[in-house]
Amino acid sequence: MNTRKLLTAIAAISLASLVSAGASAEEYQGVLQFSSTASRADVHAQATDVARSADPYAEGASAGVPVAVASLADRASIRAEAVAAAHAGNLYGDGASTSVPSRSATGFARITVRSGA
Repeated sequence: MNTRKLLTAIAAISLASLVSAGASAEEYQGVLQFSSTASRADVHAQATDVARSADPYAEGASAGVPVAVASLADRASIRAEAVAAAHAGNLYGDGASTSVPSRSATGFARITVRSGA
């Protein structure tokens, strides 16, 4: 008896799903007809140009070699800025202040430890 009720319920659910799927179906509009003024040779030439050009949607490693940007600054000034930044320490670390750490006579930075946080 339970099997009969179960099969009846399954049949009712499947029938209801088929009816609801049929109600939301779209109508067939037929095959779209396109009319173009370009000749086959023109379309083929355009397709060849696009196929050989770079992919404008490429990302990351598939994007290829990036274009080198010419810098207006000379090598010495960039190196001096890098050295100054490296000597400044971690400006974003815990307890960092806006001042640059001072240097001792030996050339090493003095480190002060704060007690008690």
